[in-house]
Amino acid sequence: MNLLQIPSPADSAQAIYNTMQQASPNEDVTMNAFDLALKGGWIMIVLLILLLMTIYVLIERTLVINKASKEDNSFMNRIKDYIHDEKIDAAIALCHNTDTPSARMVEKGISRLGRPTTDVMSAIENQGNIEISKLEKGIPVLATAASGAPMIGFLGTVTGMVKAFMSMASAGANVDVNILSTGIYEALVTTVGGLIVGIIALFAYNYLTTRIKGIVNRLEMRIMEFMDILNEPAA
Repeated sequence: MNLLQIPSPADSAQAIYNTMQQASPNEDVTMNAFDLALKGGWIMIVLLILLLMTIYVLIERTLVINKASKEDNSFMNRIKDYIHDEKIDAAIALCHNTDTPSARMVEKGISRLGRPTTDVMSAIENQGNIEISKLEKGIPVLATAASGAPMIGFLGTVTGMVKAFMSMASAGANVDVNILSTGIYEALVTTVGGLIVGIIALFAYNYLTTRIKGIVNRLEMRIMEFMDILNEPAA
């Protein structure tokens, strides 16, 4: 009975070297990015989905944040004048027509005028939490892609190397580059793909969270300005 013979690493390396020596030195192997990605197998489909989700969240959140960042520098001054002139309806109308998170927070505070200051402050803070949660929508997707994509790529590395060694064992002494290439391609391509997607998602996550923190700081300033308006006497 013939037993399965697994070649030693030295024999395998020598076989690969001999095969490469037999190849034509003038032969150039070219492969575009799409063909190279196909070598990664089904794991590249998962990475592609994560990449598309990352790009979508980045573009969609950037547009939302840009819209939330636009403010009229005279907004708080006009609110101050309306409140001191007891034109509450005009102040609410101005907030309603100004589609920004700070305007909605001020509108919520104006709607609580006449109540204790703690009630007004609580209403504004609750509205602020709602606005922040709206801005952070989709951010967890980026965090998941940033940490998960490299792990998925490493999974492809392991499965690719398993395929390569299984092919090597099945070939016995007839090991050549073509037999090993499928598994090695999958191992290397998935690693590169996972790192690329992870890096893009990480940069996108840091960029958006930094922008959101800037808006949060601006909202806190608007809260303080509004409370100062309520506490200062009219001219």
